[in-house]
Parts: sequence; structure tokens; C-alpha cells
Amino acid sequence: MANDFSGKVVLVTGAAAGIGKATAQAFAAAGARLIVSDVDAGGGEAVASDIRASGGDALFLACDVTDSAQVQALIERIEADHGRLDCAFNNAGIDIEQGRLADGDEAVFDRIMEVNVKGVWQCMRFEIPLMLKHGGGAIVNTASVAALGAAPNMSVYSASKHAVLGLTRSAAVGYGKQGVRINAVCPGVIDTDMFRRAVAGDPRKAASAVAIHPVGRIGMVEEVAAAVLYLCSEAASFTTGVALPVDGGKTAY
Repeated sequence: MANDFSGKVVLVTGAAAGIGKATAQAFAAAGARLIVSDVDAGGGEAVASDIRASGGDALFLACDVTDSAQVQALIERIEADHGRLDCAFNNAGIDIEQGRLADGDEAVFDRIMEVNVKGVWQCMRFEIPLMLKHGGGAIVNTASVAALGAAPNMSVYSASKHAVLGLTRSAAVGYGKQGVRINAVCPGVIDTDMFRRAVAGDPRKAASAVAIHPVGRIGMVEEVAAAVLYLCSEAASFTTGVALPVDGGKTAY
């Protein structure tokens, strides 16, 4: 089976909710030995606990991806427990900006860049050496359709996700011959708790989100998870440096 991850050691960051949670569950269902990580200890442990209750193999390890010491400790713990890392989904990120560029706040800019860009960089720089010790692996980073075009009311967020693609493509080229494949998923609007909070009380926002997708609906977290598992699987063994839209056709315009 292409999506058989039996015995594979897999790390998912930002796994306490939304896309990260769904992807952790999908990896576990495919047989992976899972490390669930997030700054939300309660949510992350609940995800790991639910996976174990369903017969899966999961351990929660708290980690702030902006802190190099914490990321290093996370990867060292994975190596100590499992001796290897086969796949990593670097999904931790934030989306806290609304408004035009000239109205932006410096503290918000710094925070978005710190989590969305530095966090991905920190994870990859510790994940890759461990993968190289054992002949390679697969990494998927969460970008966004905002990385494939413009987002006038979220210019800093868009810039951060463009940067994620720059890191992804550069690392893919740099480590391809050594057996490490590195790709990105670029979700459109996805039905998460964050989305529901954003449109709560304003049906027009929800309708607008649906309207931008040619398929006539927003996406589901399970659909993004399926794309991540594909990119980490042997079925994608000749695929690296790709920014894969999971966006209901939005970027086809």
C-alpha cells in the first residue's frame, strides 16, 4: 500500500488541532509511530491519548518551534526513543493578521515571521541531520494558497508563507541527492476551529470563503492530511520541491 507507514517514525508539529490533528490521526491510522508536538500541552496530549485509545502509537512532546533549544531537545528525544526520524510534517504556524499593509503592527510582523518562518527553519535544521543518519526521509511544510499569490489583507502572513516555500525549495534541492525529499502543502480555506471563529456571527464571511473555491465549498482537514501522507509516501518518491495546492481550484483562476 502506498500509504502504509507501518513502523515509520513520524513527527507532526502544530498537532493539537485542525490540520495537524487530522494529519496525526491519519498517520497513526496508517501504522506510524507518532510524535505529536504543540505548544498546547492539553490539546496535544488529548490527540496522542485518543490515538493510543484507538490502538495507535503516539507520544506527545511539548515544543515551541521558535525556541532552538526546545526543537533540538525534541529531535534528540526522538532519536533517543526511536533512533531515527522517517517523516516530519512541520505544521506549527499562526494566522493573526488582518488589515492592509500600511496599517500593520511591528510586533505582529515579528510574531508571524518568528513562528511561520523561523519555526519551519528551526525544525528542518534539526530534522534533516537525523534523517541523513539513516539514509533519508520526507518532510512536508505547511504553506498556504497565500504563498502562491497575493493576500492584500494578510500581506505579512502571505510573505511568511512565501518564505516557507523558499525554504522548502532550497532545502529540497540541497538535500535531494542525499535522500531527503522536502515538499509543501498550500491549503485554501479549510474548515477548522480557527476558520469558524473568524466567520462566527457573520454569514457573509463564510459565504465569501466558499465563493473563492471553484468546487463550491471550503476544504476539510482530512483532505489536507491525505495530501501530506501522499507527499511522505513511496508513491511520491520522485516528488520534491513541490508546492501542492489543496484549494478546491482557487489557484486555477
